Amino acid sequence: MTPAVLEITGVSKDFRGLRPLRIQQLTVAPAEQVAIVGFDQPSAEVFVNLVTGATLPDAGTVSLFGRSTAAIADSDDWLAVVDRFGIVSARAVLLDQLDVIQNLAMPFTLEIEPPAGDIRERATRLAAEVGLVERAWARPVRELDVASRARIRLARALALDPGVLLLEHASAGLEREATTAFGAAVRAIAADRGIALVAVTADETFASAVAARVLTWEPATGRLTDRRRRGWFGRRLG
Repeated sequence: MTPAVLEITGVSKDFRGLRPLRIQQLTVAPAEQVAIVGFDQPSAEVFVNLVTGATLPDAGTVSLFGRSTAAIADSDDWLAVVDRFGIVSARAVLLDQLDVIQNLAMPFTLEIEPPAGDIRERATRLAAEVGLVERAWARPVRELDVASRARIRLARALALDPGVLLLEHASAGLEREATTAFGAAVRAIAADRGIALVAVTADETFASAVAARVLTWEPATGRLTDRRRRGWFGRRLG
């Protein structure tokens, strides 16, 4: 039986907020698309750090591909874990003075002025995959709008063929129409690649566009409620 991509059980992590971050139970199957609504920026960052094994929970367990993050032995072991994630976050630095293709070449090489032919080809494939229009490819990133910059971050996250896309407030700053389009694009790419997707967000529009399963997080209890299981007036079904 194929293990879950991500399994969180009874997790609590104190991060000096109003309350610890709590997650009662979360299981993400291979190639499943899950969005979790209710995270502010600090709690989303803590969640990402827990999921990638950058930090350990104070209580409970986080398992990746059937292995507890507590079993990560050293920095090399941890880097191998992180390589299985593609993280889409506004915290991911873009080099504004460089053009789109140069930014997308960076996961493969530091020789980007100009990138070698094979590297440029890989970068242009990524740009096309995430829907960046070709006329923008040679423009400095600082000249592009928020929606284009979000797609560059998505392309960077996909560069090394991750097993999981992990999105941290990836739609921040987008207009509503752009939010829906971006979420749909991310969801389609994850489906085409057959990879899992976990999005933590405060944006319900983005959550509905990006994932087949949308959960609402209750910070006080850590409970995750599946919105598909609710009927009129919030009454649970089944």
